[in-house]
Amino acid sequence: MLKEFARRGVITAGLEASHLLQRAGAMASARGLGAIFTLHHVRPFVPTPTDVNEHLEITPEFLDAAIRQLKADGYRFVPLEEVPALLHSPEPGRPFAAFTLDDGYRNNRDHALPVFERHSVPFTVFVCRGFSERSHTIWWETAAAILCQQRRVDLSGSEPIVRDVRTGAEMRAAFRGMADAICAEGEDAMIEKLDRAAVAIGIDPKAIVDDLVMSGEELAAFARYPLVTLGAHSVSHRSLGFLDPATIAAEVCRSADYVEEIAGRRPAAFAYPYGDGRSVTKESIRAVEDAGCRLAVTTSPGTLNNQSSGHLFRLPRISLNGFYQKRRYVSALASGIPFRLKG
Repeated sequence: MLKEFARRGVITAGLEASHLLQRAGAMASARGLGAIFTLHHVRPFVPTPTDVNEHLEITPEFLDAAIRQLKADGYRFVPLEEVPALLHSPEPGRPFAAFTLDDGYRNNRDHALPVFERHSVPFTVFVCRGFSERSHTIWWETAAAILCQQRRVDLSGSEPIVRDVRTGAEMRAAFRGMADAICAEGEDAMIEKLDRAAVAIGIDPKAIVDDLVMSGEELAAFARYPLVTLGAHSVSHRSLGFLDPATIAAEVCRSADYVEEIAGRRPAAFAYPYGDGRSVTKESIRAVEDAGCRLAVTTSPGTLNNQSSGHLFRLPRISLNGFYQKRRYVSALASGIPFRLKG
């Protein structure tokens, strides 16, 4: 637990330092042409016995504050699909911001949409077909539900073994252990073992998905809102880098087909599952291009600059993290300074 608090303390200190540098006008060029922000859950905060997924959620109040801060900093808000044109023909001194939300959670409609409408801010929601069709489960939500019962699952053997945990530190360590086992080759088998263990202690992983994620019908209605655009986010949310080229192509194309069926138009954008080296590979980039998308986003942090137009299929995004919900941090992140300091 001390290591976790220390890590958060370092990040907080970095954000505070970046805020001060940004206020002082230092490294102004780091802001670049604009930024793409990424979110997951937007909902009122409800305490739970474990905070392992708390970084994936922000409150509607913080989203409102973030938009207000970006407005104050001179940002204009644009649809994600306009980013390639803006990078090819930039307007100096007029930075842009695009908002994206991953996985298609119902709270994006119930809690994020009213905030975006209040400010007339367009946004893109990346749809995972398997979640929407209820054919795949969300392992990190299943793991959190297990931990809330003060249990963990050992996935190292041929059969999952459920063990007890007691403290918050033990829960976080248990989550890391489950995540490490799942985020590797054989992801499908590990998730299946996790799901079986959950069912054995009375947790229904499919019910979790049904409770959290919009169905196809809901997404179709959601897409009719003027500010909403849907993007593709794979079928299974597996790490694409561990899959063969044919399976990668199917994951990308079938998810784009699904969005087209729902929204009536081919998605312009794709978000790689996990957004890092587990999924962003030459093969996955080729599959995204072949599927007819015009850009793709990662979770690599950074702002957009003059060189970004040459990397449209691996654009960086800035995460609005639930652990750091302060308005001044939004300016610091958008400035690009934290990523320069880290480098």
